[in-house]
Amino acid sequence: MKTPSQAILLVEDDEVDAMTVRRALKELHVTNPLRQVENGEEALSFLRNPAEARPCIILLDLNMPVMGGIEFLQLVKKDAALRRIPVVVLTTSDEQQDKIASFDLGVAGYIRKPVDYRQFVEAVRSIDAYWTLSELPQ
Repeated sequence: MKTPSQAILLVEDDEVDAMTVRRALKELHVTNPLRQVENGEEALSFLRNPAEARPCIILLDLNMPVMGGIEFLQLVKKDAALRRIPVVVLTTSDEQQDKIASFDLGVAGYIRKPVDYRQFVEAVRSIDAYWTLSELPQ
């Protein structure tokens, strides 16, 4: 994904899905460290912690306990220090209202988690290819 030292922040409460993301990144030889938190509240704490470097991208599930993905997006996109971090929604939700809300809140992409592992790897490959080529503001 960008600079190999920049972390990818995975906001995901399902451990099986998180393991699938880890496995796909490893298979694709993505060397960025993966940091995982289980909900939007933990993600905000991570992002606002001055001891943590900014991630190069946030992979966000929508359906989580405590603080879901849409609420997290609302807060992040209002925060001048965080709003430019690209967020890609990676979710099982096929709800039109989730897609509309996500794009209204400025997500960089919305990808439904494929059930098939090979398709999942291809989805992660697409995210990696795009963010490797994309120029982000400093």
